[in-house]
Amino acid sequence: MSGIRKSYNEEFKRQTVQYIQEQTKTVAELALELDVPAKTLHRWLGKYRQFQSEPVASSEKVRELERQLKERDQQLADLTEEMAILKKAVHIFSNPKN
Repeated sequence: MSGIRKSYNEEFKRQTVQYIQEQTKTVAELALELDVPAKTLHRWLGKYRQFQSEPVASSEKVRELERQLKERDQQLADLTEEMAILKKAVHIFSNPKN
């Protein structure tokens, strides 16, 4: 169970944290890619993180998210309308005729 313990110098840790901040992958994915435990990467992030290194949301990404939000709002409105129609239909067809 106990393997060889790796040690990393400060420069490697700083560069790794900067690399993590520039990526869109999760820490778990990067841990596999870098062959460093995710827990270790989280600890390094807490110690060496520099917020100016993180990418700012691009205007393209914001526009894409806004488009997706509008699309989902429209889907919700359509489903709400369909539900109202179905409720009326159930009410009409469930009443016995005199």
